[in-house]
Amino acid sequence: ETIGDSYVAVTGLPEPRKDHAVVMARYAFDCRSKMAELTKQLETTLGPDTGDLQFRFGLNSGPVTAGVLRGEKTRFQLFGDTVNTAARMESSGARSKIQCSQTTADSLVEAGKEHWLKARSELVEAKGKGRMQTFWIEPREHQASHVSSAPSAEVAALFDEKTQRLVDWNTDVLARLIRQVVARRNVSIKGKKKSFKPSVSKIEFQCDLSKSNGTALDEVREIIELPEFDHSLASKQEDPDSINLGQDILGELREYIVNIASMYHNNPFHNFEHASHVTMSVVKLLSRIVAPDEVYSDAGVKDSHKLASSLHDHTYGITSDPLTQFACVFSALIHDVDHSGVPNAQLVKERTHIASFYKGKSVAEQNSVDIAWDLLMSDSFQKLRTKIASNPDELRRFRQLVVNSVMATDIMDKDLGAARKARWNKAFAQGSERAKEDTVATNSRDDINRKATIVIEHLIQASDVSHTMQHWHIYRKWNERFFIECYQAYTSGRAEANPVDNWYKGEMGFFDFYIIPLAKKLSECGVFGVSSDEYLNYAVRNRQEWEERGQEVVASMIEKVERREASQEVDCEGRREKAPLHNRGDDMTRMMHHLTRSSG
Repeated sequence: ETIGDSYVAVTGLPEPRKDHAVVMARYAFDCRSKMAELTKQLETTLGPDTGDLQFRFGLNSGPVTAGVLRGEKTRFQLFGDTVNTAARMESSGARSKIQCSQTTADSLVEAGKEHWLKARSELVEAKGKGRMQTFWIEPREHQASHVSSAPSAEVAALFDEKTQRLVDWNTDVLARLIRQVVARRNVSIKGKKKSFKPSVSKIEFQCDLSKSNGTALDEVREIIELPEFDHSLASKQEDPDSINLGQDILGELREYIVNIASMYHNNPFHNFEHASHVTMSVVKLLSRIVAPDEVYSDAGVKDSHKLASSLHDHTYGITSDPLTQFACVFSALIHDVDHSGVPNAQLVKERTHIASFYKGKSVAEQNSVDIAWDLLMSDSFQKLRTKIASNPDELRRFRQLVVNSVMATDIMDKDLGAARKARWNKAFAQGSERAKEDTVATNSRDDINRKATIVIEHLIQASDVSHTMQHWHIYRKWNERFFIECYQAYTSGRAEANPVDNWYKGEMGFFDFYIIPLAKKLSECGVFGVSSDEYLNYAVRNRQEWEERGQEVVASMIEKVERREASQEVDCEGRREKAPLHNRGDDMTRMMHHLTRSSG
């Protein structure tokens, strides 16, 4: 039966069985294993945090009363102290752990399974039972991993379980997109594209860059040309799921993501988990755009072609091109690689090597692009490159998309911001409502590509701060992490402003001047369907809740960092005196200070 959010299972009914404890322990283990497999399967659809969902188990042995009672909600029920104690074992347990009472432990010992048991180090305070000695159960003969595939040795050595799951999820997502790229390429006109030469590790356009002494920022374009939609090809496309990438490609893809993950620093906010969260938002927004090759009309082939073409223009060709989608997701994954936990302004102030190299402009962003690109261009990922792009033109377009996308995450650069604003106004100057179909049809290719380019940039901008446009507890989680990161920068002498002084007002300004206007732009471009309304509604609600509860939240975060520092001082005698939390009388309002959350 079910009790609240718990499921009650019983063995030995109606016929008692001596091995009931062994049977139930194995059943609990099997449930735990299956739960891990299921959440892993769902991660690709629902996001990497799905893997955090886990069961908690509580076992007890003894007599029960069982039967079906009459009444409006007739069901089989269990009664008695044995059931109550089992419930206490569950409620006082730990996630993904199997806890049992002394009675069940005794039964397991009698069955020769003493090696399954480990006494809990502390007594458990069980409601109505007082303090109890309990045990963790871990059936030893089950050596299989809790997930469907064992992580590689190098990943296991580098990362914790959470990061391994993120690596798995990103690998699955990018592999699925590569299959779509390959499926579309396979139906292209023969002779139109040529394969890379196996010995080539760099592409032609990089020579042009070296001649001009340019950097990634110099490559930002107002218009990136996307392929025109060809319904005759799309209708012949094979199912992407049927594409076998092979172990070599999948191995290189996973190795690439492992390398990227290892180059993210252990910052509270700008870390690999944040990159994966941004990636998840990009995937979600892309999934909400109707792909024209998935829409077929019952009215006939002619109408189907017309509808597909119209939808292609409606989405500016973004979902008609799998390579564009891959570039968006790839950009999200690598956009903060090697982020040092401080904004660009601080890197420039410190006269770091990369600040000098990039001339003080979009320092962290350009560094991330160059690191990720150089890694992709290395000989270790030659086969992976040929799957992503089969010729220099495709790879050139892929890079243009990556550069524009990652540079868009620098929202503090005034020149970049002004250029994006001008492009947005030029693309959507006729108002917030989407143009009618006949107007869309008259758009030039440049108009459509300009809209696609600016929409892609706003897609990753919104995803970079998507926690502000999600449920309150998600916003709180990431807001606190960013607060801690900023505070650590301050106490280490790498920031002038104490975030405590202005965090509440700063968040209000961040919502009013950046988040809510950005969410409105997602709606204005008319591409993202219900997701744009969802993001805007959450942004407005979070802003309202922050106005009401923000000061309380800030006080709570201050208390946490004070406790943490007090603990560190106890552990580390002789460390320098910490900077006081409230030592600044600076009344200047820095509402836009928190825009640095996306700088890099």
